[in-house]
Amino acid sequence: MSLSLDTLTLSHFRSHRRAEIAVDARPVAIFGPNGAGKTNLLEAVSLFSPGRGMRRGSAQEMTRRPEALGWKVSGIVAGPQGRSEVAFLSEAGQPRQVRIDEKPQPQTTLGRIARVLWLVPSMDRLWIEGAEGRRRFLDRMTLSFFPDHAEASLDYEKAMRDRNRLLKDQIRDAHWYRALEAQMARTGAVIDANRRAALTRLAAAQDGAETAFPTANLELLHADADMPEGEAPFAEALAASRPRDLMAGRTLVGPHRADLLGTYVAKDVPASDCSTGEQKALLISLILANARAIAADFGAPPLLLLDEVAAHLDADRRAALYAEVTALGAQAWMTGTGPELFAELGDRAQYVKVTEAAGESRVTQRDRP
Repeated sequence: MSLSLDTLTLSHFRSHRRAEIAVDARPVAIFGPNGAGKTNLLEAVSLFSPGRGMRRGSAQEMTRRPEALGWKVSGIVAGPQGRSEVAFLSEAGQPRQVRIDEKPQPQTTLGRIARVLWLVPSMDRLWIEGAEGRRRFLDRMTLSFFPDHAEASLDYEKAMRDRNRLLKDQIRDAHWYRALEAQMARTGAVIDANRRAALTRLAAAQDGAETAFPTANLELLHADADMPEGEAPFAEALAASRPRDLMAGRTLVGPHRADLLGTYVAKDVPASDCSTGEQKALLISLILANARAIAADFGAPPLLLLDEVAAHLDADRRAALYAEVTALGAQAWMTGTGPELFAELGDRAQYVKVTEAAGESRVTQRDRP
């Protein structure tokens, strides 16, 4: 079984006044000059999964300028759950609405009909940036297995903000904290368990897989050694941490303090110490492992969004990547500046050329690059 986005229609989205793309389940190679609007197409596809999309942009940021009339993205998703018509719309900068088969739905519903993974250039610094970026990367992988992970994360963040407000105001009465800490313990335990389960599935997907890309070992770390597993122990840790949290004015124990350690297995070297090329190869390896695990769990490989991925790979690595994507059966939406970057794909893919004129992106589909 495959998962594909068979049609994609954009109206006043970013640089696209109007764009319509009709494709099949094969990979989609998108090429054109920098600034033409290629990544905007990938961002539109990324909306078909729960969350804020691959750029984490607000609805207002996604509207086409200078009109600022609002925007709409829609498409037909074909997958294990059948065919669904999905639409996202925002009027005059208002938060985007989700409609599935013309009925309003919460974002979490998207995880039941589609799974989407992405790799973008900003992620190239994953192993050398701060822990927040690695947590976000881990949570995106976790969300691909557990669609309810987003809801647990939102509930946890809300309770923690309220608790931090009490800490900053130096409130010491335990009664004010108990309900918030109970909510944090419940949702925090879910977050931690989901993350650990996701890492287990990724490890299994990497073990025994024949791939041209290096294997990465991932380990979940916590800034505070007192972070326990389980709801009741976490609630006790939050209560015990109140005195030092009051001094700091913020919560110092919990899944929001976690970090992700990556190791290049073949060399037994931390990912942060690897070369730029090795770090990129490790990222690709993890995305492919994530896709293999989803295929086994969801019944179809996810939609893959690979922005400018070919630019940092030599011809052999590009050919290896394309071979793995097509063997997986994933509909991968890939961007590059020129058609030569996709030469190894041949007729295994379909091609979209993006150009820009007078501040407006234009899309042309082709059978060949």
